[in-house]
Amino acid sequence: MKPDKKLIRCGHSPDPDDAFMFYALAKDLIDTGAYRFVHEMADIETLNRRAERGELELSAISLHAYPYVRERYALMNCGCSMGDGYGPMVVAREPWKIANLKGKMIAVPGERTTAFLAMSLCLGKGAFKHTVMPFDAILDAVAKGAVDAGLIIHEGQLTFAKQGLHLVVDMGVWWMEQTGLPLPLGGNVIRRDLGDAAMVEVTRLLKQSVEYGLEHRREAIDYALAFGRDLDKPLTDKFVGMYVNKWTLDYGDRGRTAVRELLKRGHAAGLMPDAGEIEFIS
Repeated sequence: MKPDKKLIRCGHSPDPDDAFMFYALAKDLIDTGAYRFVHEMADIETLNRRAERGELELSAISLHAYPYVRERYALMNCGCSMGDGYGPMVVAREPWKIANLKGKMIAVPGERTTAFLAMSLCLGKGAFKHTVMPFDAILDAVAKGAVDAGLIIHEGQLTFAKQGLHLVVDMGVWWMEQTGLPLPLGGNVIRRDLGDAAMVEVTRLLKQSVEYGLEHRREAIDYALAFGRDLDKPLTDKFVGMYVNKWTLDYGDRGRTAVRELLKRGHAAGLMPDAGEIEFIS
């Protein structure tokens, strides 16, 4: 009798780029050896909080959440979502400037999201009011006047203009102007109690899944299409290309520098705990 395979519960967002990334694992298209993968989908803020409790063996998280989970998890060197001159956006009903956001009520997709961290760095701690709501409810809330502005992530970055809304600031553009670096938004973490060998092997399998999607792009896009709201196939392909690319296969020296710089600035601004020495599992 063959021994049971080790269960790896994977948490990721129900959005096209994560779906594309995990496509080969979700559809058993690669040999996973001694491991069996089960996928649990939730919005990124829920995954951030679950990671704080150590619930899943592998999980997508916001880089902002890493200092809160670092005792339980290590950051995988693959699977990141990097905004290379683009990223989460603040949108409003009027064509505002950044200064207009001071003191305003802004809908945000979660207090542990990297989008919230970047916006807090941009506007200043305590310079605005905020309310947390599901990421896919924010555009409607802004359009209907329930809030003054909204911090949008995922495919809302491509669709906000359809609701007559205006871009106030793109956090990826702002961050690039400030640092000359891409904005590291999301990463994947693996639980330390699996042991060093398993952490390395599961990381290798995730990277293989990303590679498979990139090499079989048409099929992977067809799969990812089901996870996009208000996106047709060309827009799904565009969105996936923004966040599943060379950075996703390997942070590289520049990507790792960007992670360290973001977390250092967040701590210096009093927005998060010290991330300490950051380990990237390859």
